[in-house]
Amino acid sequence: MEDTIDMILLHKPTECSYQVSNSHRLTWIVTGIASGVYGLWALFVLPGFRTVPWKLKVPFLPSSKVQTENIMKLLRGRKGCLVDLGSGDGRLVLAAASVGFQSTGYELNPILLSCARAQAWLKGLSSTQASFVKEDFWKANLSSYNNVTVFLAPNVMETLEDKLSTELPYDARVIVCRFPFPHWLPTCSEGCGMDQVWAYDMQSLRKQILSKNHHIWLLSLCKK
Repeated sequence: MEDTIDMILLHKPTECSYQVSNSHRLTWIVTGIASGVYGLWALFVLPGFRTVPWKLKVPFLPSSKVQTENIMKLLRGRKGCLVDLGSGDGRLVLAAASVGFQSTGYELNPILLSCARAQAWLKGLSSTQASFVKEDFWKANLSSYNNVTVFLAPNVMETLEDKLSTELPYDARVIVCRFPFPHWLPTCSEGCGMDQVWAYDMQSLRKQILSKNHHIWLLSLCKK
């Protein structure tokens, strides 16, 4: 009986060492997987722009099939040049090009850019039908586009209002996905919940701005 107890005590440290070794191995495996996932996240979600101010940086948020369909509904009856701001994997640009728009996507992430260009090539679309530009759209002049699609984060939408209202032509339509502009009144919308998209017509918006400014001017006169 004593021999049996001695044998148990003799083998117990070995078993504990084995468990500790397995625990360390599991920790390293989990750490390795987490590092790999973070690496993929950094490549595909974080855009590749170092020169863009932190407050204007936006992660890659791909539009769903329903969101894309809703955007295309709000583009019906329109034509001309379209630009997608932060085009990601290019799905909105390709969808618009397939129905006749001369479509351009602005994207700074080189991996997403290569993916979008490869898809355009596989679909047989020429560069005049669908093109992807590695350029910061905040620094680009967007005055040549009369159709704009946007799927960005809420923190940049107010700044984008100022840029688009200054640069876009009178007949332009801006379509935003999931996160509407904070101050603009939409012309119409499509879908609901996470899939809702809004259309803003510059002609209507500029009338709103003129009316608002006129109202402020009248109030200032009344106070004098």
